[in-house]
Amino acid sequence: LEFDSRLTKTGRRSLSHSISHSSTDSNSSGGSDAENPEDEVSPRDMQQINSKGNMDFCIKNIKLADFGRREIELAEDEMTALMALRKAAQGEKPLAAAKIVGCTHVTAQTAVLFETLKVLGAQCRWAACNIYSTQDEVAAALAEQDFPVFAWKGESEDDFWWCIDRCVNVEGWEPNMILDDGGDMTHWIYKKYPHLFKKVKGIVEESITGIHRLHQLSKAGKLCVPAINVNDSVTKQKFDNLYCCRESILDSLKKTTDIMFGGKQVAICGYGEVGKGCSAALKAMGSVVYVTEIDPICALQACMDGFRLAKLGDVVRHVDMVITCTGNKNVVVREHMDLMKNGCVVCNMGRSNTEIDVNSLQAPELRIVLLAEGRVLNLSSSTVPIYVLSITATTQALALIELFNAPEGRYKQDVYLLPKKLDEYVASLHLQTFDAHLTELTDEQAKYMGLSKYGPFKPSYYR
Repeated sequence: LEFDSRLTKTGRRSLSHSISHSSTDSNSSGGSDAENPEDEVSPRDMQQINSKGNMDFCIKNIKLADFGRREIELAEDEMTALMALRKAAQGEKPLAAAKIVGCTHVTAQTAVLFETLKVLGAQCRWAACNIYSTQDEVAAALAEQDFPVFAWKGESEDDFWWCIDRCVNVEGWEPNMILDDGGDMTHWIYKKYPHLFKKVKGIVEESITGIHRLHQLSKAGKLCVPAINVNDSVTKQKFDNLYCCRESILDSLKKTTDIMFGGKQVAICGYGEVGKGCSAALKAMGSVVYVTEIDPICALQACMDGFRLAKLGDVVRHVDMVITCTGNKNVVVREHMDLMKNGCVVCNMGRSNTEIDVNSLQAPELRIVLLAEGRVLNLSSSTVPIYVLSITATTQALALIELFNAPEGRYKQDVYLLPKKLDEYVASLHLQTFDAHLTELTDEQAKYMGLSKYGPFKPSYYR
């Protein structure tokens, strides 16, 4: 299997048949500056400099920095657990000497993570993993604080890879850690800079797509560094994938289509944590939900939760919406589209834009509404609850600290789950948001259960 098999020339091409992020433009504009004629010029062709004379960045408009800083400060107020981790660890500087290259969404919430890593001692350089999710005012705020960020909303495919390369190809600076969301940064370094890849101390990957690509490398014997899979940590799976998608799918669909959910027939492809969240939300709004699934265990769960299990080809003629949540490729293809009713809404809540055959939509005879060009809908066309992003960001920070400080031999050249102790620590930090009080085991109870009083309380395989 080829590590870069999903990266085709059309992978990030814009399609005229697609409704994307236009309904959320207000989230990424700080006022009249956002409508400046300069916005028509590619940031790559503009001379950019911040108030301190630094030019090591490439963004849309540095004038948006003040507005972006206010958004970051508001996010800090909601991300109490990550801020608590920042405060607790800043004296120790556990990431001193870490040189992290990152490829994630660039938003107010992820900016809190970037700046936390910096406070903990790391040097960072950042690009966006999605061409539509960048908040330009936040990128400006980071650049104003001398944070090397290369991202803007509406990048082309060529811009996307150029930004990633600007993070890596730096004279006198070599990364030793990677924080990735989708595997694109890892792919670029592995393919273009193999000498640097061999020097990386560890990779932290957030998405199912990126994890799949890491496992491909591992099986081929080409993964020469340890990696931590935070996507399959319990906190990430339950909160980012299940609870977050349960709320954000409705917001995203409303903002892009103004559709009524009651009585609509919906096909949801995949009943993992994302599919479970989307299905529950639409069912609660009165939609008739069909689920497609390859895994008999997940399929049985769907049936027990009251959903109708079907093959997409059997129901696609009747449904009003098709939502992919698999992380796979070619889930919705041309033969399905030919059967869809006019105006059927098609969108993706999985990580990769390969789930839907977007190239087929260039055919004029199709009358289908594709949202966000097949990219992850809630991050392209809406927003995600800050509390959920705090959980994911805290998990990523702890995983970076764990890998960077691990003694030699603890992690081999393979893909690991986040240690359960750290997973539980992320949850305990977030309990402080509620008026919640944990029960403590007595010595007798701990001995009876064969556990430490302080955890971990579940085995490593628990999900």
